Amino acid sequence: MYLWAPFTGQGRTKAFPGKPSSLEVKMKQVKPIYKYRVSLPGLKGFARVYAIKPVASLYSFHKRMRSDMDFPQDQLFLFKAVDENGEALTRYSTIDLGHGTADEVTLADCHKKGEDSFVYFYDTTNKKSVLVNFEGEEPEDPDTTYPVLLESKGPNPIEFENGYVAFEDLPDDKRVLPDDDEDDDDFFADEDGEGDEEDFAGEEIADGDEEE
Repeated sequence: MYLWAPFTGQGRTKAFPGKPSSLEVKMKQVKPIYKYRVSLPGLKGFARVYAIKPVASLYSFHKRMRSDMDFPQDQLFLFKAVDENGEALTRYSTIDLGHGTADEVTLADCHKKGEDSFVYFYDTTNKKSVLVNFEGEEPEDPDTTYPVLLESKGPNPIEFENGYVAFEDLPDDKRVLPDDDEDDDDFFADEDGEGDEEDFAGEEIADGDEEE
């Protein structure tokens, strides 16, 4: 920001350094927060969205996801950065695979290199994984402790492994709501299709009882 003052007798103006406005100071102080979406391939019924600081390491992100989604504690993990075609770019784990260890490499480091999509293997032995994709930035909230879970949809991945199917992942012919399954009148229908509501409503006397 500059303050402009005329040069006496010159007919010109010259810029003098001025003090930044309070708005400019606040804008410089605002730090970005990264957003990542965790998903399962081909499934609409599962999602987790995180907000996390760029300075966070891959290892700290791993620990947060492992805690939230009940991933096994005794398994090696791996972040495989992939391009838009799913081809591997780099790999990060607890040991250095050529590009640094997961506790050394930050999310900002990855983002600068264009590594915004990962296959995160939370169980390398059994090749179990989820997808982790960068979704953009948002201003940091000074009252929030990061990382924070912004969105949670569906049960943990282990439930999908055990056969859970979300409603939106069912085939179209299976998406039947309870109210649409059958009409209320069908409850009273005979085998011939004729209703017997009156007969049912009139059965107010228990078997073996007679009105006095």
